[in-house]
Amino acid sequence: MTSVVDKTDAPAGAPAPPPSVARRAAGWARRAPLLPALVFMIVVTQLPFVATLVISFMDWNAYYPDEVGFAGFDNFRRVFTDVNMRDAVITTILLTAGVVLISLLLGLGIALLLDRKFRGRGAVRTMMIAPFLVVPVAAALLWKHALYNPEYGLFNGALTRLWSLFGSDNPPQPDWITNAPLWSVIFTLVWQWTPFMMLILLAGLQGRPLDVIEAARIDGASTWQIFRSMTLPHLRQYLELGALLGSIYIVQNFDAVFTVTSGGLGTANLPYTIYQIFYQAHDYGRASAAAVVVVLGTIIIATFALRTVSSLFKEDSGR
Repeated sequence: MTSVVDKTDAPAGAPAPPPSVARRAAGWARRAPLLPALVFMIVVTQLPFVATLVISFMDWNAYYPDEVGFAGFDNFRRVFTDVNMRDAVITTILLTAGVVLISLLLGLGIALLLDRKFRGRGAVRTMMIAPFLVVPVAAALLWKHALYNPEYGLFNGALTRLWSLFGSDNPPQPDWITNAPLWSVIFTLVWQWTPFMMLILLAGLQGRPLDVIEAARIDGASTWQIFRSMTLPHLRQYLELGALLGSIYIVQNFDAVFTVTSGGLGTANLPYTIYQIFYQAHDYGRASAAAVVVVLGTIIIATFALRTVSSLFKEDSGR
């Protein structure tokens, strides 16, 4: 009876297909609905990158339209030897490292506080996530005008109020962006990325073995000893994941630099420098070469992030 049921769809007398062919046909039948999405993703993401890669090997400047030609690796050589590009690389490293480290430390502290039980914890968690949901340009404008502005900003207003409490009529009114341009951009991004780090670390704290921690507390371990010897090692991979994902996005950040300082005062990072080369110098070949370098660096960081994520999944499945 089984053979009769299996061959109802086949013509009478036709041989049954081999099992491997049947498995491949069934696999293609399951994947077929995903093909339009795959084609769309390739068109949207990969074709522009291929075009950028091709342009990076060309000598193409809009100011000299009659001199377009093949440049080989000359654009890449100019990217790695240009003084402004080297300064942009250093600025990008400092900006990324500063934002990631400060966001991780603040996120860890907030996650430890929100891991405790207290009235209204859900509402507090929702409010702490809010800065990450703000549009990056809007967040940068908020910090530039509402906080940093030397005439009507909140920071100088707080200094005025604080000095008035001590009877002083001449409070300091610093120009925050001019005096500390890179730190101004860093704190703008820290405000946005701390909730992201907090979410990752809070998820890690939820997965701690509470029975082991309770046993250690019964044995007389202090809160600091439990944090140093048990909580922190457990959060190591979550800290790595937050650092890697944050680095991927902050390396490519353009909004804060463009909005807060317009790339001036030594704050021009790689994305802003590429913007200047492309839209102001109109050197499409060199801008494309710099963009390819940034993409390759981001891919390297993303590879480590994927390995960290896969190791976390293996640990969760092994429990």
